[in-house]
Amino acid sequence: MKAQEKETLVLIETSMGKIKVKLYNDTPLHRDNFLKLVKDGTYDGLLFHRIIKLFMIQGGDVTSKDAPMDKPLGEGELGYTLPAEIRIPKYFHKKGALCAARTSDDVNPDKESSSCQFYIVSGKFYTDHEIDKMEAERIEKLRNSIFGKYGVTENDTLKAYARPAEKTAYAIERDSLARKAMAEYEARFQEIHITPEQREAYKIEGGAPHLDGNYTVFGEVIDGIKTVEKISMVATNENDRPLQNIKIKTMKIVAK
Repeated sequence: MKAQEKETLVLIETSMGKIKVKLYNDTPLHRDNFLKLVKDGTYDGLLFHRIIKLFMIQGGDVTSKDAPMDKPLGEGELGYTLPAEIRIPKYFHKKGALCAARTSDDVNPDKESSSCQFYIVSGKFYTDHEIDKMEAERIEKLRNSIFGKYGVTENDTLKAYARPAEKTAYAIERDSLARKAMAEYEARFQEIHITPEQREAYKIEGGAPHLDGNYTVFGEVIDGIKTVEKISMVATNENDRPLQNIKIKTMKIVAK
């Protein structure tokens, strides 16, 4: 049996403490891009420019270094994007997840990731009731999207617009579309199903389950989660920028 490839560790030294993360090997595009930026010193001196309590801390805007407090941040990029490497349900938005930021679906339907901006989940705790409700909403949304795309319903019916002479042929077409819709729904069910592992993590550790399946998770915090929590609780302005700059002093590749 082939030995598992060793995961790379990165130490993020911030002005509020240290955070050590490991990068997943089965998100290689994100891993290698992140490591390149670490080696190049791209992140050194940048800010955690967007912080939302009980949610996440975000950094990596390449225009944020020494940015005055009145400068809008969040648009600084490196001129390229990364193809999504969403590995749901294996990797999900549990507390401490290291994830790639991206632009919204309306301009980015393929969910491609930012070249440099990332976030670390601080998250909140969820109850079974909240998780059940979230999963039910996901199921309904996916059903409506898929069955609507094929023009069928879960009862395998279409709107009655065919002439009587065409009913038999149209029924065959209807059934074919319905089977295609059901096959796609079943294939994509893992995108929205909340596994027992996810459920336990969101109840015991906390996280941000509403982001699952939509953003690439490419690593996780293995040491320094208290620093993440401390950063996540700082005071911010109306744009979620901390009132006092929180710097990424350095990032370095380290051994275990």
